[in-house]
Amino acid sequence: MGEVYGVPGKTFRRQYKKSLSGFKDWPQKPHAEDWILYPENCSCSLSLNEVALSQGELYTVLTSKTAKGRKGSIVAIIKGTQSETVIEQLLKIGRKLRKNVKEITLDMAGSMKLIAKRCFPDAIKVIDRFHVQKLATEALQELRINYRWEAIELENRLLDEAKKKKEPIEIETFENGDTRKQLLARSRYLLYKSREKWMPSQIQRAEILFTEYPDLKKAYGLSDGLRKIYNQNIPKSIAMTKLAHWFRDVETSGFKSFSVLRKTIMNHYSDILNFFDRRSTNASAESFNAKIKNFRLQFRGVKDRTFFLFRLTKLFA
Repeated sequence: MGEVYGVPGKTFRRQYKKSLSGFKDWPQKPHAEDWILYPENCSCSLSLNEVALSQGELYTVLTSKTAKGRKGSIVAIIKGTQSETVIEQLLKIGRKLRKNVKEITLDMAGSMKLIAKRCFPDAIKVIDRFHVQKLATEALQELRINYRWEAIELENRLLDEAKKKKEPIEIETFENGDTRKQLLARSRYLLYKSREKWMPSQIQRAEILFTEYPDLKKAYGLSDGLRKIYNQNIPKSIAMTKLAHWFRDVETSGFKSFSVLRKTIMNHYSDILNFFDRRSTNASAESFNAKIKNFRLQFRGVKDRTFFLFRLTKLFA
């Protein structure tokens, strides 16, 4: 636009910020770096999440699901994730508006649950399914990574022995061309997906992997089994039964990481089961976080945080 009107880019940016944008008269400017509130955007269904605006500094973001990521999405953006700080600001929203909130989706962080409980007492808390599934996938990947380090150590030992004997190295290669180390490295992505989404090369790699490492096959079955419970459109009562069977399979597997996951699910059991009432997720909040990151990327970072938040609210508040 600066080129069209014959104005240098820096001059245009400065004029936009100081005069054209309305930033100078923004009512929330004095406290924007610490908190901004738009109570009028409060709806019956909200999402609570955290996002890093710049240099890894976290902000707690409360968004409305009704707006579907468009104008009217932002309810609050508050610096930090400490529950007491966030609660103090959210309590500035009128009690009537807060009591009208009937559902709030969030992750398993204790601070988030406390914020939801104190600020929105009548809202049902729903633990986001993708946070639970992510823990299951991480437990599976941890096992794969441990086996990979063993394979790397084995290959290093064979190389050392070959050097000492001054003989050519013989590295085991499977029928798809992978070495043991490559097999474990290249299996990363197929373990994230369900069997139905595997490509032909991934099917072959998975067959080799599960033959060589039966524990990975068992762990993949546990991770995939949890995903299938979530994917089924079933009532809460049936979900409870299926989770009980899954817990039993975890106990018999003997995998420490999955046992930790089972205990984590038990600690948040009722809020996790609330997903099966309306199948609500935190996807809208994650999508909004992606928009913030994309917006930040377009402007090569955040130099003036207050002005960045002002522009963000122009688009989404």
